[in-house]
Amino acid sequence: MGLMDRIRGEFIDIIEWTDDGRDTIVWRFPRYGNEIKMGARLVVRESQVAVFVNEGRLADVYQPGTYTLSTQNMPVLSTLKGWKHGFESPFKAEVYFVTTRQFTDFKWGTQNPVILRDAEFGMVRVRAFGTFAAQVVDAAALLRELVGTDPQFRTEEVGEHLRRLIVSKLGSALGASGVPLLDLAARQDGIGQQLAKALTLELSATGIAIPRFYIENISVPPEVEAAIDTRSRMAIAGNLDDYAKLQAADAIPLAAANPGTGGDALGLGVGMALGQRIVQSTSGAAAAAVPPPLPAAPRWFIAVGGQQQGPYDESALAGQVTAGNLTRTTLVWRTGQAAWQPADQVPELASLLADVPPPLPPQG
Repeated sequence: MGLMDRIRGEFIDIIEWTDDGRDTIVWRFPRYGNEIKMGARLVVRESQVAVFVNEGRLADVYQPGTYTLSTQNMPVLSTLKGWKHGFESPFKAEVYFVTTRQFTDFKWGTQNPVILRDAEFGMVRVRAFGTFAAQVVDAAALLRELVGTDPQFRTEEVGEHLRRLIVSKLGSALGASGVPLLDLAARQDGIGQQLAKALTLELSATGIAIPRFYIENISVPPEVEAAIDTRSRMAIAGNLDDYAKLQAADAIPLAAANPGTGGDALGLGVGMALGQRIVQSTSGAAAAAVPPPLPAAPRWFIAVGGQQQGPYDESALAGQVTAGNLTRTTLVWRTGQAAWQPADQVPELASLLADVPPPLPPQG
């Protein structure tokens, strides 16, 4: 600014900011030591907030609109300046314009993997990347906590701070979600919303909110990908035996494509393995067709004249009934009984004793 410009601009009567960039969050109006004329016009456009600062202290905050500056619409500044009975002289104050629109071009990613505990795979290292949007919701808090006296505060100055915060919250958000590793891709939107809320809460003191958070990809190490692929193939095969057959079938084209370099031996080995499995399957089916052996007949013992006799099968017991050695009161025993019992108390012998008369009543 030349000398004549300084003289002509001795008193500032229009305060405004036309944002010609896409990355400026805070812009300080260039006063160059000139004074603001009382009654000057303040123009605050949509997606802007104007903040007056007096000697390092935040004063009045103006939402979008056009204002004619006076003591009536500058209550905080009037108090700081001590304008108790009105004031018409020019004054000095710093004016900061703060952009309140969403900045949607922030990118984030994990430089180092985040370790998660998964119920199926145990400890797993994952990486992720995506985008997010940031928005100023409290201009005064932003100036107080982050901007300070910076005349032009850009997205690049706060972007790295936000990215570090995101990475620090990502592991706890994924762990708290309780989503299995295999379901993370389907639940990325929900996890992103959860992270947006957590980050907004964490940044509330700085006046910044995270209205949108997107997870574009979550990746795992190659060995975990291989384990997932193997599990998928096993699920398709149905069981371990079928999976072994599938692996053998996969090896056949490899053996055919490599004759003379171990392929013949490989093909022979695969053929032998398949043959053994066929024999095992056939023998298993044949064995399954043979009925099991008949159960062994129970063996009975009886007490005759105080002496143990037996063992007898049921046909032999019938002969003992005919001979009079087995009556209703005869003590009998077989494997499984806890103690000797009278024959008429054993249900299995009821048919044998059907024609045996009970003992004669006592003769009086």
